[in-house]
Amino acid sequence: MLPTSILSDEHRVIEVVLTCLERMSDQALVQGRLDQVAADQAIDFLRSFADRCHHGKEENQLFTLMEQKGVPREGGPIGVMLREHEQGREYIRGMAASSAAAGRGDAQALQVFAANTRGYVNLLRAHIHKEDHILFPMAARVFDAEDENRLISAFETVEKEHMGVGTHEKYLALARSLAEKFGVPADNLSKHACGCSHK
Repeated sequence: MLPTSILSDEHRVIEVVLTCLERMSDQALVQGRLDQVAADQAIDFLRSFADRCHHGKEENQLFTLMEQKGVPREGGPIGVMLREHEQGREYIRGMAASSAAAGRGDAQALQVFAANTRGYVNLLRAHIHKEDHILFPMAARVFDAEDENRLISAFETVEKEHMGVGTHEKYLALARSLAEKFGVPADNLSKHACGCSHK
């Protein structure tokens, strides 16, 4: 499997949780109260799986190697992706800061949570599309077999040493649980939809 295919598989899992977030936020606005347990689970998923693990692989492994192969950071797609990662973190902070009050039915907090959710979902969907269709094909053109093997090995190190054994399964299970709760199709959430060596 190509390292960019591993990252694309992870995108499919993240997209399921984005749809869950969207439905959760819409439901909260209608009902006047956020499901804080589900919201906090989604925020945990975004911080741990989407950002620390997935974006961590991109920033510390993929982008670094692409730069070494001559793809510029500034004035190119890597710089754009890094800025969008930071923007996504801002939206997550906004969701986290408003979730407790939104869970108590605070109308202003509900609007803040919904605005940050909309911003994050729209950003990440467009971001994923750019990575899948522009950045990853660009990486495939500059990497040779040795580069790809090096990246896969580095991804496995992230899974085992930085995230911890069992962490990926934990967040795949959480994504499945959220998908079931909010009626989101979860066909993409097979145990193979991750970048781990334990497939």
